[in-house]
Amino acid sequence: MNLTVNAVRFYRHSQAFFRFPKIHPGLSMRFSQDESVPVHPELDPAHPLVVFGDHRFCAGSSDRVMRMPGPHMHSQIELNFVLGGRMTYWFDGRELTVSAGRLVLFWGMIPHQVVDIDEPTRFVCLYVPMSVFLGLPSLSTLRDAVFRGAMIEALDIRDYDRDIFRRWRDELLSEDKALEQIVRDELTARVRRLDREGWRDLRDSGIAISAAGHGEAARILHVERMARFISEHALEEITVEHVARAVDLHPNYAMTIYKRAVGLTINQSIVRQRLDTAQSLLIATDMPVANVAFESGFGSLSRFYEAFTQRFGHRPGAFRRHLAKASRQIRAAAETGSRRE
Repeated sequence: MNLTVNAVRFYRHSQAFFRFPKIHPGLSMRFSQDESVPVHPELDPAHPLVVFGDHRFCAGSSDRVMRMPGPHMHSQIELNFVLGGRMTYWFDGRELTVSAGRLVLFWGMIPHQVVDIDEPTRFVCLYVPMSVFLGLPSLSTLRDAVFRGAMIEALDIRDYDRDIFRRWRDELLSEDKALEQIVRDELTARVRRLDREGWRDLRDSGIAISAAGHGEAARILHVERMARFISEHALEEITVEHVARAVDLHPNYAMTIYKRAVGLTINQSIVRQRLDTAQSLLIATDMPVANVAFESGFGSLSRFYEAFTQRFGHRPGAFRRHLAKASRQIRAAAETGSRRE
């Protein structure tokens, strides 16, 4: 949760838009601090294009949940076990609440932000490299749902889970390599058990992609490196050839193993990243639509309009106006509630 990229995403569902999380100007709150190193240090941390990179098997150093100043992304699978309190994520255009004693996991490349908490809320936050998750062929349905953008909640929680997750965090923070391997094995087994004992997508989506092949460890690492390269360079003029060259693979082979593992083609992932950025800029800035298109990596304005409308159901200008109107209504309702109190 503390590995940060400021990017924003919206999805359309049942012909309705979900709002971007706004912080009421009258509220005083504390925000989480980023613990990683930005791969685009030239940009202000509040800018929606900043990407923060940390790809390790690790744990969050603090168990205190704090509101985040903006959505972020990272390459690992993130697991949250809530020790006490309650936290609300803005995730995939929805507000999803996780209560004490619950376990959730999701892919960090889906923009997410803690927008509300019950003070005090504490949790264990663990990060699992994408390569570890890709190496679990028996979890095809769970894995496919995660890479499609699900927030997975475990249906069966045991009394000992609380103590085990706290122990895993402490052992990862100790930086003992032998203990890290033990935690990796135990946590992998816990994820397998989660798949066996039942889970649900908090978005109630139920959408999954075709299962990835078994593959070798080297291929899994190639896919992770390609996904990372796309996330860090999608705003540049990159092609399949650039992505393949970054991992020393032939383009045809790179396309094949990437599609099998993630369920999207390399080109689809590039466009998706650019659309996420465009959506961020439409909400977070007053930049003209044409500038948004080019700042997001689109070389053609017509192609930008086509891709944006196809994904979000509205043209960029209409999308921005709708969300601005929704934001005004939310602020008005909050101010009315404050006066009544």
